[in-house]
Amino acid sequence: MMSKMGSEARVSTEEQLEDLLSRPTASELALFERLKGDLILLGAGGKMGPSLARRAVRAVRESQVNRRVIAVARFTTSGLEEQLRSWGVETIAADLLAPGALDLLPDAANVIFMAARKFGTASDEPGTWAINSFLPGLVAQRYRGSRIVTWSTGNVYALTPVPSGGAVETTTPAPVGEYAQSALARERIFEFFSRRDGTSVAILRLNYAVELRYGVLVDIGLKVSRRHPIDLSMPALNCIWQGDANSICLRSLELCDSPPRILNVTGQETLRVREIADAFGAAFGAPPVFVGHESGTALLSNAAECFRVFRPATVPLGQLIEWTADWISCGGRLLEKPTHFEIRDGRF
Repeated sequence: MMSKMGSEARVSTEEQLEDLLSRPTASELALFERLKGDLILLGAGGKMGPSLARRAVRAVRESQVNRRVIAVARFTTSGLEEQLRSWGVETIAADLLAPGALDLLPDAANVIFMAARKFGTASDEPGTWAINSFLPGLVAQRYRGSRIVTWSTGNVYALTPVPSGGAVETTTPAPVGEYAQSALARERIFEFFSRRDGTSVAILRLNYAVELRYGVLVDIGLKVSRRHPIDLSMPALNCIWQGDANSICLRSLELCDSPPRILNVTGQETLRVREIADAFGAAFGAPPVFVGHESGTALLSNAAECFRVFRPATVPLGQLIEWTADWISCGGRLLEKPTHFEIRDGRF
């Protein structure tokens, strides 16, 4: 996928994995030496938030600056809040949609907005719209004087021809389904307040961050190892090591602008699902089982601009597959949160 980042031949424990995901680069240390003010992460209890918060704390400590890193979430996962505190992250338990909740949060010059809903949309569309589009308006008003980085998704784009290399940032959004529509609404709400109030914002359209406990590679690897059929109707994808996505997120605080800066965040290559499955088949000694026919289109984003700006040194695909196959074979803990990457109709 890209040039190799680390020298780890094997990732065998969650402690080792968490260390790897939260290990800041020299660029992030330099960032925190320049950056003024504290950092607050809103909705930090999901798949990416904990390692991102820890990464920020490590960057603060290693750059020897005085900055607070505050993670805000409902903290419904047992032990997560305690773990974050053990890493040096300040925590605040809050339901951000509760009346007045945002008013009780501390001021911060730097905000990362991570609260979002994807799965379960088909059974609770109003709840998805509230989280993905109403809450961003509240956050944009509460932190109008801050820099705000908000995660979005490549689902705001239509499916594109596989040979095209994927949608670029100037591609006209054409979201399919209420999840994708509400994600575009999130972007538009932040854009509205950015233009009205002059708030500096960066919008990161992510296509599949991966690590060893969840992600598209885990999904495909598990199907191969369990001899479950792999649907080829979504024939290709992009993905990026979660540690690199977190690094890009932190460094994007300096990209914030009004109107917002938009950036696709994913890997550089278009990856064929069939080829990924074959690689896992070789690792497990079990040929994959395929169903469906490969379409000529897929959900793909072109991250050339991201790599031009940040030049992240990431983990190559072969290494990621090796790590993931080893993790699955050894019974490593999984989050059991499939991506449903094969869905083409936008119903999540």
